[in-house]
Amino acid sequence: KRGKLDPEFEILDTGVFDGDRYFDVFTEYAKATVDDILVRITVVNRGPEPSLLHLLPQIWFRNTWSWTFNAEKPRLWRAGETSIALHDESLGEFQFDVEPFEDFKLLFTENETNSQKLWHYGDGFFKDAFHDVVVAGVSGAVNPSEYGTKAAAWYALPLAAGETKSIHLRLSRARSAPVLDHDQIFADRIAEADDFYSFAPPDLSRDGRNVQRQAFAGLLWSKQYYHFVVEDWLMGDPAQPPPPQQRKSGRDSSWTHLFNEDVVSMPDKWEYPWYAAWDLAFHMIPMALVDPGFAKSQLSLLLREWYMHPNGQIPAYEWAFGDVNPPVHAWSCWRVYQIDRKLTGRADTSFLEAAFHKLLLNFTWWVNRKDSAGNNIFEGGFLGLDNIGVFDRSAPLPTGGVLEQSDGTSWMAMFCLNMLKIALELSRTNHVYEDVASKFFEHFLHIADAMNRLGGDGLWDDGEGFYFDCLRFPDNTHLPMTVWSMVGLIPLFAVEVLDKELIDSRPGFKKRMEWFLKNRKDLCGNIASMTRSGADERRMLSMVTPGKLVRILQRMLDETEFLSPHGIRSLSKRHEQSPYRLDVDGMAYRVDYEPAESRSGMFGGNSNWRGPVWFPPNYLIIESLQKFDYYFGESFVVEFPTGSGRRVRLREVAAELSRRLSRLFLLDSGGRRPVFGGNERFQNDPNFRDYVPFFEYFNGDNGTGLGASHQTGWTALVAKLLQQSGE
Repeated sequence: KRGKLDPEFEILDTGVFDGDRYFDVFTEYAKATVDDILVRITVVNRGPEPSLLHLLPQIWFRNTWSWTFNAEKPRLWRAGETSIALHDESLGEFQFDVEPFEDFKLLFTENETNSQKLWHYGDGFFKDAFHDVVVAGVSGAVNPSEYGTKAAAWYALPLAAGETKSIHLRLSRARSAPVLDHDQIFADRIAEADDFYSFAPPDLSRDGRNVQRQAFAGLLWSKQYYHFVVEDWLMGDPAQPPPPQQRKSGRDSSWTHLFNEDVVSMPDKWEYPWYAAWDLAFHMIPMALVDPGFAKSQLSLLLREWYMHPNGQIPAYEWAFGDVNPPVHAWSCWRVYQIDRKLTGRADTSFLEAAFHKLLLNFTWWVNRKDSAGNNIFEGGFLGLDNIGVFDRSAPLPTGGVLEQSDGTSWMAMFCLNMLKIALELSRTNHVYEDVASKFFEHFLHIADAMNRLGGDGLWDDGEGFYFDCLRFPDNTHLPMTVWSMVGLIPLFAVEVLDKELIDSRPGFKKRMEWFLKNRKDLCGNIASMTRSGADERRMLSMVTPGKLVRILQRMLDETEFLSPHGIRSLSKRHEQSPYRLDVDGMAYRVDYEPAESRSGMFGGNSNWRGPVWFPPNYLIIESLQKFDYYFGESFVVEFPTGSGRRVRLREVAAELSRRLSRLFLLDSGGRRPVFGGNERFQNDPNFRDYVPFFEYFNGDNGTGLGASHQTGWTALVAKLLQQSGE
């Protein structure tokens, strides 16, 4: 019954937690050895009276036997009063031991779809059998012979008010495994985990450590085995009814090379159980702090031939591999390389070089596919920003023509600089890369020149002091779309600072750069050089010149526009009173400031870039400000916030933005976490308040968490912010 103007219906709205009549269930895993896994399930009756809890820990084999005829089926069966034996041709023999209780049964069924309920044919034992037994009392739903491919231990646990009980389980390879002290092994593993996370800054508070550790833990937990073979999916499984013919020409039909069978970092195993390319690039920044090897392997994985399209495109995500996400993979490869080198003291140039060659293919794809006019202004399309614009940027424009995108062009300029920096790093050991670095240096200058060209061809509006997307009609006339949004801030990301020592040690690159400075002054408005007192000379390559930077930051750091108490909004708050409107053929298109849930039906209305705070662009803003400060130093200060009269260096702005983002999750002076908004149970209940959800995005005014409410991988960037900036 809720419409677009209402908030989403949440579980607390059902009233199921009223009067504290609920159970908490905590599940912990600890390895005794590699193939000996202990499980401890602790249940608590939070209610005011005794109650019965039905608890069914389950074990099953993934159903792959239904894909083909005559596939060997794994099996599990009762091996004793409290044990289940398991056999699989590839995995071998295992044993699952459960702890006995007074009211306790073992149940067995098959992990197969209930064809009788869905299609009214077939008989046997199905995957929903345990529900039928426990809820409906249908005892014949489970296999009386006590074998199958799925089993459960059914505990009926009476708990007094406030009572806690624990169940211990064990999955081990060895039959008749030796008796273990479960509690001691859990204590040992917990102590090891505490020691592992002791790298947190010493001045980080207990609450800050808790937030950081949960961000890391959620990121690690959101890894998932992902198996998808597009060609098989298009053709259908031999043992199943054939799929509709239109599938063969529908979504992903041109990705027949894609063969995914790996453990991959997911945005969220609960709501988003598939990889997303630009999400994963951001995941790997905090991941590199706890597992740099996995971070490097994930970035390499998406560049492998069974992921990357033969034309050089990186797959976006399952429902549309051909969607276009921001090209941040090169940035992530470079940053993970840097983090890994700092942690280990070893430069993994093999990883960097291998990634660089595949990224060259991806860069070429972008240049060939997304610059239709060949003028170094890029369209890009969707670019992950959903409803940031006036139209659905993935669809043909209602006006005809193309949308020349400030964000698309800026992402490509950033891509150039990322590749430039990687090439210069690789040229430490192979001077051939100096030539490639020169190529990206020149390409960047062409993109920056096109973006900033005045007189109607560029995307910079000198009157307004901001970057805007531009509608270019079929007759080559154009219309700047003056929406004050994140697309005008993304040009800040295209910045790189080169130390004098670096340039001097690359004579081939330096010679070519100096030639450009001398002979192509028309293109060099976006390269700067100055001598800083007490420091070496540095060169800065930036999409944004110092004069433009001042004007953009005036808007970005204005609390009535982009600056929120919790980071940088994706749309200026000015559009709350002055929405953008464009009339096309009698249809009015609007962009309003919407700090929380979107009222637009675009993209299903389930994602919103019209006001909320998103972590990925905020993180890149912070990095960019740090680079600008590294170049300018004390010579460049800004008013922060705009209108306050307080003038600070850009590194101080970056640090304050970092703290504003971190404070979304931290207890404030009143003991409240902005992420929980007005939810009083989450704010005040000791059984809820310290379990922090890492939402997809956040209300631009009050910081309430929005979108996916579980671990949304890129929000784990807060762990990196807490590590480098504290609270």
